Amino acid sequence: MAVERDSMVSSLKKIVIPFLRENGFKGSIPHFRRIKENKIDLLTFQFDRYGGGFVIEVAVCPPDGVTTHWGKKVPPHKVTAHDLNNRPRLNGGEWFRYDAPDADEDIFDAVANELLDCIPEAEKYWDKIKIKGLK
Repeated sequence: MAVERDSMVSSLKKIVIPFLRENGFKGSIPHFRRIKENKIDLLTFQFDRYGGGFVIEVAVCPPDGVTTHWGKKVPPHKVTAHDLNNRPRLNGGEWFRYDAPDADEDIFDAVANELLDCIPEAEKYWDKIKIKGLK
């Protein structure tokens, strides 16, 4: 399973991460953030603990970071989607799977490209979320 995950991460680094960087995201797998003047857009990979898949969660927080419900202050350069309660999943909540029994070695690039096709869904979400007290 570790070899499959490594292959999937390699494809993500080759196909998805450059696109995220071109669009202002910083970070590394599993957490990415795009710090803007009025908010922070977040994207997090959550890999299946048993292997073979992952989901993408997205979130938005204020530009100064977030304070968790238990009082922990998370600064802008450390905040992740997991620090927020409202974090919908891309792809209709479906897992991106790379463990199909009949899959060949192209499955990793295919899944990475499938994720890339979902980025407009994330952009729509980030654009529509308004942070209270900010324009």
